[in-house]
Amino acid sequence: MDGVIVRERIAGHPGVAELMLDRAEAMNAINTAMAIRLAQACAELAKDRQVQAIVLYGTGARAFSVGADLKERNRMSDADLLRQRPVFRAAFGGLLALPQPVIAAVHGYALGGGCELALCCDVIVADETAVFGLPETTVGLVPGGGGTQLATRRLGPGRAADLIFTGRRVDAAEAARIGLADRVVPPGTACPEAIEIAGRMAANSPTAVKAAKKAIRQGADADLAAALEVEDAAWRTAALSADRREGIAAFNEKRQPRWPGE
Repeated sequence: MDGVIVRERIAGHPGVAELMLDRAEAMNAINTAMAIRLAQACAELAKDRQVQAIVLYGTGARAFSVGADLKERNRMSDADLLRQRPVFRAAFGGLLALPQPVIAAVHGYALGGGCELALCCDVIVADETAVFGLPETTVGLVPGGGGTQLATRRLGPGRAADLIFTGRRVDAAEAARIGLADRVVPPGTACPEAIEIAGRMAANSPTAVKAAKKAIRQGADADLAAALEVEDAAWRTAALSADRREGIAAFNEKRQPRWPGE
């Protein structure tokens, strides 16, 4: 069992795919096989023109994901760990590189690599049971799924340092207060809420949404002048597309657009 399932057809939400972490018996801990499959699933979704938005969530009642499978790693030599490293980098990198918007639906524990998976997403919806943390330093490690960089970009260097250096856990309310969660919803409703958000995104121009995501991601690492050039490039991509022509026509004809896409 590889621990990752993709479901691309959700009733009432065309264009939305579900990406499921499915090792509930291990609280969705990420082992080598699961990391390989996650990278494959992300590569497949990236090329799928029918998918316009993606919801990532974990199965089971206890956790979104508790991160790397430390039981598997306990049996590894240093050489084994170094061989596993590019596999994990490909999994987290594949999620981060998806051109479609990705919404994390978090319940229960999102620790270590689980928290980093959420950080790789564009929007994080947490239910009130969610517990976030980057506890790697408590077991002699450093976050390696993008956590040091993504947490800094989301939270600022001080808050990222607080979480990473102490390894402490934060509940959903604190996560929302510091910017680690974008929405907090009642227990059991994170996934439906995330699907609803993804549906609204998928209803918009795929060309424009992907261009906007690219501008947000690339602009975050640039100074303002360079970031405005990134935005201009995204604007030109959308403005010269068939989607823009269809969107304007649909507005004037008072109908729903039929997006051509790229």
